[in-house]
Amino acid sequence: MDGRPERDSALYELAFPAPRLSGDGTGPVLIHALEGFADAGHAVALAATHLRDSLDSEILATFSSDELMDYRSRRPTISFNGETFTDVEMPALTIHAVRDNAGTAFLLLSGAEPDLRWEQFVDAVRRLADRLGVTDVVGLNAIPMAVPHTRPPSITAHGSDPDALGDLPRWGSAMKLPASASMLLELRMAEHDYRAAGLSVHVPHYLAQANYPAASLRLLSAVSELTGLDFPLAALESSAEKVRAQIDNEVSGNSEIESVVAALETQYDTFTQAQAERASLLAAEDSLPSGDELGAELERFLAEHAERNESAAAADDPSAPAEGGNPDDSGIGPDEPHDDGEEGPRSAI
Repeated sequence: MDGRPERDSALYELAFPAPRLSGDGTGPVLIHALEGFADAGHAVALAATHLRDSLDSEILATFSSDELMDYRSRRPTISFNGETFTDVEMPALTIHAVRDNAGTAFLLLSGAEPDLRWEQFVDAVRRLADRLGVTDVVGLNAIPMAVPHTRPPSITAHGSDPDALGDLPRWGSAMKLPASASMLLELRMAEHDYRAAGLSVHVPHYLAQANYPAASLRLLSAVSELTGLDFPLAALESSAEKVRAQIDNEVSGNSEIESVVAALETQYDTFTQAQAERASLLAAEDSLPSGDELGAELERFLAEHAERNESAAAADDPSAPAEGGNPDDSGIGPDEPHDDGEEGPRSAI
């Protein structure tokens, strides 16, 4: 015994009776939506709340805040009615069993990002995934970017199986950056042969501290594209429209903010156009010959070119032998006289 079951049991408590998952032999997808480090516009928290509230969901496991959270760095909120304390909101971290519109079960790990014991937390999640037969793991992130709220939220994807990401945009460059528990979870799950992916929606930097449901909508749309899960999105669409109208109203009439938004629009449109042109060029490459085909054609061309050069040189050189003739035949027979009038050598026979 390595003591891991006992160690894991200190980190979470399983619900009893446990929710029933898929009975068709296929394992569930695990979506992790951790709030804190990469949750600009509260897009990750809004997406997780929307899934729990709009679909049939049940608690499967509850992680211990005492084991994983540093309350002094992220102090809980306590309520006071003027005379006494009445309630406290402790950070929560849970796994829910959820069913989408089609009744397909998936797992949702959501809540506050752990402050402590990341490796033990990730290992516990991985062991639960093993136990529950999880097939795919998808992480949600939201990062502030210099993008305007007047354009559709953009998104980038990454993961252990690039082919599974389809046509979703990628970062495309190597970098080092501060880690999060969500990033570590994606890394460790991939190391244990899970197909792990991450989605990062881009939130206007001037809205990073406000609720921005348009980003949540984009995240869940991308999850559906990756996994085939069917989510109800009408409520998020309505919320996104209302927030857009509120932002437009606040921006309107403020020339300074309007100029900033206009500059971001120009930058966004220029980048989007460049990406579209690049995609068009890549698509055109499908009709071009392969490298092997180009190489064979080049070899054929060079061979023909060499033959033409040899023929041209022979035509210009009167002393060159005629085609098919004896290379030693100068055109003068052994018994014929040379041009100087002297007899040439005769045959010994």
